Amino acid sequence: MAKSKREKVESLIERETFYLKASQGGGILSFEVWGYFEDGHTVVTRYNLAYINRLICQKDNGRVLGFDNAHNYHHRHFMGKVTPVEFVSYEHTLEQFEQEWQGIIQKIKKEKR
Repeated sequence: MAKSKREKVESLIERETFYLKASQGGGILSFEVWGYFEDGHTVVTRYNLAYINRLICQKDNGRVLGFDNAHNYHHRHFMGKVTPVEFVSYEHTLEQFEQEWQGIIQKIKKEKR
């Protein structure tokens, strides 16, 4: 008799919201990740990463920068525009999001000087 495979049940893995001080660029960082665990590893099925700051962008509900895979494709939000992105891995997308967000914050800090 063959072993029956367990059904993969998707669940919320992470939901974090950080309210940034003005000295950190202001706004909100939001992370939402869904997936399941398999063979000791996390498999990400859905994600939504966003930097929201209505002082910088009034479009797209204040989303300055975001990456998600809603609507059945991986895409990037930037200042009200949405463009498809090539998906390598969730970890790669998270790293790209963090680098771009840090670049935006550095630009804001330079402009305030």
